[in-house]
Amino acid sequence: MGESGAIAPGGLLPAEDDGVEIVAKFFRALGDPTRLRLLEFLLGDEHTVTECVEHVGLSQGRVSSHLACLADCGYVQVRRVGRNAFYRLADPRVGNLVLLARSLAADNVSALAHCLRIDAPVSGTRARS
Repeated sequence: MGESGAIAPGGLLPAEDDGVEIVAKFFRALGDPTRLRLLEFLLGDEHTVTECVEHVGLSQGRVSSHLACLADCGYVQVRRVGRNAFYRLADPRVGNLVLLARSLAADNVSALAHCLRIDAPVSGTRARS
């Protein structure tokens, strides 16, 4: 919320433009399918990078990059034991948000699938411009 922490009249978003940008950035970090898969994978327990790689089926470098993004944004925490890094959700509210988003998306799957204003592909389909 900006330095003053002011809430916009009639809403919960910060009144300052920079506060709204931070909230938008919060959602952009969740806007990548791989990062969402990783967060869902981490809902129940912590996992190593190797387990995360096996789960999402991408290279270790790409998975590590996504995990680093999630850690930098405060969504996950890392615990190092020797050469292993164990990732877990940093806050249970992140898990709640992922589950809520999954539920809302399921309830709105038709509208989301036909939305032409969001340029991200949905379920392997190409977005139309």
